[in-house]
Amino acid sequence: MCGIVGYIGEKQAPHILLDGLRKLEYRGYDSAGIVTINENRLQLIKAEGKVDILESRLLKENPRGTVGIGHTRWATHGKPSDENSHPHLSNDCKVAVVHNGIIENYMDIKEELVAEGYKFYSETDTEVIVHLIKKYMDGNFEEAFLKTVERLNGSYAVCAVAAAEPDKILCARKDSPLVVGLGSGENFIASDIPAILRYTKNCYILEDGEFAVITRDKVVVKDSKGNLIEKKLQEITWNSEAAEKGGYEHFMLKEINEQPEVFKNTLRGRLKEKSVDFSELKIPEEDIKAWKKIFIVACGTAYHAGLVGKTVFEKLLKIPVEVDIASEYRYRDPLVDKNTLVIVVSQSGETADTLAALRYSKEAGAKVLAITNVVGSSIARESDYVAYIWAGPEISVASTKAYTTMLITEYLLAIYFAEVKGTMKEEEIYPLVEGLRNIPTNAVQVLENQMYKRIAEDLKNETDAFYLGRGLDWAAALEGVLKLKEISYVHAEAYAAGELKHGTLALITEDTHVITINTQKNISDKTLSNVQEVKARGAKVIIIAQGNDETSKKYAEKVLYIPEMPDLLTPVITAIPLQLIAYYTAVAKGTNVDQPRNLAKSVTVE
Repeated sequence: MCGIVGYIGEKQAPHILLDGLRKLEYRGYDSAGIVTINENRLQLIKAEGKVDILESRLLKENPRGTVGIGHTRWATHGKPSDENSHPHLSNDCKVAVVHNGIIENYMDIKEELVAEGYKFYSETDTEVIVHLIKKYMDGNFEEAFLKTVERLNGSYAVCAVAAAEPDKILCARKDSPLVVGLGSGENFIASDIPAILRYTKNCYILEDGEFAVITRDKVVVKDSKGNLIEKKLQEITWNSEAAEKGGYEHFMLKEINEQPEVFKNTLRGRLKEKSVDFSELKIPEEDIKAWKKIFIVACGTAYHAGLVGKTVFEKLLKIPVEVDIASEYRYRDPLVDKNTLVIVVSQSGETADTLAALRYSKEAGAKVLAITNVVGSSIARESDYVAYIWAGPEISVASTKAYTTMLITEYLLAIYFAEVKGTMKEEEIYPLVEGLRNIPTNAVQVLENQMYKRIAEDLKNETDAFYLGRGLDWAAALEGVLKLKEISYVHAEAYAAGELKHGTLALITEDTHVITINTQKNISDKTLSNVQEVKARGAKVIIIAQGNDETSKKYAEKVLYIPEMPDLLTPVITAIPLQLIAYYTAVAKGTNVDQPRNLAKSVTVE
């Protein structure tokens, strides 16, 4: 993994490929490269590091050609290096390949090829692909490519070019996203739409097992047996400016500040005067009534959204809910059957572990509902039902608006299901509906607070920080801690406040920063008693509370207030102060906010 871009047309390809790779930088990567076809020979330039390094090499070497493919790599097999970066060439430098995913049987193939005399110059699994193509190439590039793909086990989005057939690009996919953009006298390939959005709004989204032959004037899509497939043209409805910073210093800050408007998009058409309308799902009411249990399965930030969802669904639907980390889910043989709803949550809709959990659940007989941001993603296509969060493109690796819209979508689903099941009365539903209606306005108020920078100045020199909360506040704390760790590199831990005395209190020393979320009124006194325990040991306490909670002021150096709202809904708004504390701490420390080290936006391998 991580990013693929390709071009064939009449223009010079290097500039277009470089531009596409820059649009994919948000995904996280450790090297980049391009290859073009010029006068029936391949010109390869690649480099470890950022696209800027690649660009400097392009300026020196000035490659030419109107056909080419490019790649940004996030290391899976082999360390980041020039040699391991993509594209990879055949030994005779006549074929080139880029690839996202993991080839699980690459070692067996490599041993076979080495025995036949092929030389390998990288540690990657990808290099076996280009040598297999060359092995099978007997005057027909397309046949060689298909034979190669048939031998691959694992996940892949792969694109290839050959000097012998300079008028085409071949590509195929399995469990890794790939789109083909359509132009006039030119066509494009990308692993993600922003890479080609500047050039076209029309594309084909390739499905698993599909193979495409792309020329300047035509795109032919076939199945693995060579049968033609009629693809539906997809029109991209958002513009390239939506993927730019819009005047903000970082994409993350832009996306945090977009949340009030994004919340309106998530709610639009789903909120009625006193109820929720999620009829867009087209779920038969008898199925909703038959569900006896819910699993929520996700990774990272989406998993934290699931922890909030557990409380919400159990409270409103009166049925048990389990939350699983997707990478663990199918390995523990969960008890899933036809009376179970499995909710998979993924911003990208391509998260490998979550996709595997989805497939496991369907095989077990459960219905699967996806909460995702990307229309046409693998998870969206393979689920029985899809609830889109409508967060728009999220460029920063650290998720913000996608997380909060996942929460809002869970609230909407829970209320809708509760109405169908009859587990809530109208007078219980109405305050939640009104609370959701006020969410965008509440978000604006929280964004106007100016204390976040001052808190960040205190945190920037810390090596450790602790976040506390109970119930929903603890779930919110977990996400707040993740944000701080992943972009500022400050070590932080979130604890259910009552667990402090069971060991963690030993880590609290004088001047330790403790951020406490205290929005759940029914357990506020319990949370504050735990705060008193850390204060007695000299900790510096910051509290996030509702309304104008005077009691919290007695326990904290600083109090951040969110507007008064139903306790059940507070995690959405609580997330915003935590996002901004993390953001300004990272800025104060001078880290790469949008592309934190070692991380990728979309984790498309296990």
